Amino acid sequence: MLGGKHIVNTYNLFVVIFVALGTFSTAYGLAIIGSTVGQPNFYTYFNLAPQDEPGYAHTTNIIGALNGVNSAGAILGCLTSAYTADRYSRKRTIELGCIVLIVGGTLCAGSISIGMFLAGRVIAGIGSGILAVVVPMYQGEVATAETRGAMMCITGVMYAFGYSLAGWLGFACYFFPADSPFATFSWRFPLAMQVVAPLVVLAGSAFIPFSPRWLLGQDRRDEAFEIVKRLHAKHDDPNHATARSEFYLMEKQFELDKTFTMRPFEIFRTTPNLRRVFVACLLMWGNQFLGIFVITNYGVLIYTSLGLLTFRPLLLNACWTTFTILGNSWTAFYVDRFGRRTFLLIGASGCVISLIFEAALTAEFLGSTNTAALNATVFFLWFYILFWSSLIDATQYVYVAEIWPNHLRSQGTALGIAAFYLASEVTLVAAPVALNDIGWKFYLVLICPSIVYIVIMFFVFPETKGRTLEEIGALFGDDQHVASHWYDLSAKEKQRVAENALKLTEDGKLPPKAEVIAATEMEAGRERNRSEKSSEKDVEEGTEERETKVEDVGKQV
Repeated sequence: MLGGKHIVNTYNLFVVIFVALGTFSTAYGLAIIGSTVGQPNFYTYFNLAPQDEPGYAHTTNIIGALNGVNSAGAILGCLTSAYTADRYSRKRTIELGCIVLIVGGTLCAGSISIGMFLAGRVIAGIGSGILAVVVPMYQGEVATAETRGAMMCITGVMYAFGYSLAGWLGFACYFFPADSPFATFSWRFPLAMQVVAPLVVLAGSAFIPFSPRWLLGQDRRDEAFEIVKRLHAKHDDPNHATARSEFYLMEKQFELDKTFTMRPFEIFRTTPNLRRVFVACLLMWGNQFLGIFVITNYGVLIYTSLGLLTFRPLLLNACWTTFTILGNSWTAFYVDRFGRRTFLLIGASGCVISLIFEAALTAEFLGSTNTAALNATVFFLWFYILFWSSLIDATQYVYVAEIWPNHLRSQGTALGIAAFYLASEVTLVAAPVALNDIGWKFYLVLICPSIVYIVIMFFVFPETKGRTLEEIGALFGDDQHVASHWYDLSAKEKQRVAENALKLTEDGKLPPKAEVIAATEMEAGRERNRSEKSSEKDVEEGTEERETKVEDVGKQV
């Protein structure tokens, strides 16, 4: 730290941003359908009825299906990532996700029928699901405890960039001549752009390191230690004291983890794990019902229903999704200061309040000629997207990945993200049909569950900021699986941890594993002794206090 501020290692920041290009393409793939449905040639090419024309009900079913099959593919991708991230590493899983996404994006861009388009969306969804799970998990494992929130929030920032680019490309391509023999360029080119970011990540993946925590799980200790030193090197720390301290705590945790039996479906077998499952699934499911992705995916349709025509819905969609970059970036800078739980509660409450106003204004003025009221409706959409949703969007990926212990992180993160995509099968598939059939009443479907979600979040979700990944388990009642603590240590105790780490790595190299285990056991013994002495002292003090009270009573008598 310098002047109270955390100095981020440049290499560490580069690695985190580079892998986040994977989630950029995930967001772009989700958002591009929102721009595609604003292109007149898309309807012409696939013989679909535009809005307010006979046959539009069939069109809404197709639009919903394009998002539905993408979410279904993403659920398969999440399940795939749960296995491959542990078996083949986080790094190789990122590469796999990029390859699958490239294939799916290529099929979408080259579609000659709705069937081919749907197949491409399924495959692209699988790639998106893989990346949505593994990228924030990898980011958390290469970051320090003090900067982990900001590092993982880069996933949310990249989501904002993906939605923004999709919006602006859709707007630009709207002006492509409709009578051109290449008129399909207006929607094919934006779809093709989905493959650019994963191509870049795939080409540069040789330069990103393996997750040091995954390497430790594979007993590749020396390699893991060198990566931690490189990721967390500082100019004012030539002896790598910070890296050695962190690695010391990491290895202690992994040695403890090996003493526990790993059974099938372990995430459902203990009370702390069941609590994590509940929190992860409720978080991601509940955030879908806040309507964030309904409004960003179908903003063009909503703006059109409010009376905005031609290119204007596309322009508004592009402008306002661009503003989310500011909101997500602000969240990244302050999430480690104010906390994950705080941002989730404020963001969710703001979203619900905005949806209530949106529902009321739409119910009263939709279809009217009251321009001022319709502009107010648009304003609430803008305010909703700009700020409240940004607090949720960036923070959710931090929280869902960091609450799991090392040996369950891939499975747990995959389960949470799968719940997110499963909920989108309800919201994104239903939205175009519901907005067309029941109008403003669809907002009530989002508002009512969200109120319940906020109440549960307030009472159940713990704050995780500032803690190492290894010690977060204590917040879920999983103390027996926590080998060491950092967050609650005094400055003196943290200094002792650093000294122990330096003693074990005096020559800059790792000692034999036996020495680390012995040191861990010795420290655990000292901790037990301190605890026992403290208990004995408490008992003695309690006995003396009782004797004193008896004497006082005797004197009074």
